[in-house]
Amino acid sequence: MTAETHLQGEQITAAQFFEIWHHYDSDGNGFMDGKELQNFIQELQQARKKAGLDLTPEMKAFVDQYGKTTDGKIGIVELAQILPTEENFLLFFRCQQLKSSEDFMQTWRKYDSDHSGFIDSEELKSFLKDLLQKANKQIEDSKLTEYTEIMLRMFDANNDGKLELTELARLLPVQENFLIKFQGVKMCAKEFNKAFEMYDQDGNGYIDENELDALLKDLCEKNKKELDITNLATYKKSIMALSDGGKLYRAELALILCAEEN
Repeated sequence: MTAETHLQGEQITAAQFFEIWHHYDSDGNGFMDGKELQNFIQELQQARKKAGLDLTPEMKAFVDQYGKTTDGKIGIVELAQILPTEENFLLFFRCQQLKSSEDFMQTWRKYDSDHSGFIDSEELKSFLKDLLQKANKQIEDSKLTEYTEIMLRMFDANNDGKLELTELARLLPVQENFLIKFQGVKMCAKEFNKAFEMYDQDGNGYIDENELDALLKDLCEKNKKELDITNLATYKKSIMALSDGGKLYRAELALILCAEEN
């Protein structure tokens, strides 16, 4: 079955949801935008008509919002709001614990317990299990394993079998995902280390809130297209959520500002 065929269904499985996303996010950048989004809207309307189904109120609102604009952008969270996907799987995209970047960072710290900079499949499974428990939902372990595998395939952009911070951040609504802004200002390892040492003014091996404030102000000044200085407090609060008692170590800041070197 094709992604277009899945759109005709009254109920979409987690696996079908993944196939739909993978099909329409054709460049694999983690978003549907431009032509991708317009194709999806057109084919969604055609699929529902073909199946003899009306657009749901959520679908209608979505089409009204994005159908007439070419600069719209949605992530997986926004797609999950409009497709009739199985209930337990949807909970991951409607999680009250992940409504802001700050909440997300705190959650990341909890599950990246070994500070490796990524979450492996077992850590991801624990994360998903906790989200379901918080929503008072119990599911069989086999179903949880299936969800974990699908989420890993959905978010693991570089196919290394584990999720980095920016990959898992796709669980956030696009408007809340401040990490998108930092994609364009990441530095190579050499530049990052030089910057860290420059702003770690007392040389104690970590950056405190005041030192981070100075670093972010300079970044905003140099990158006005990507970063908005009026959001400085939000950026700072979200990044400091990664800190250890107010101490932001090199490895944690690198998750935000250091580009991977292949």
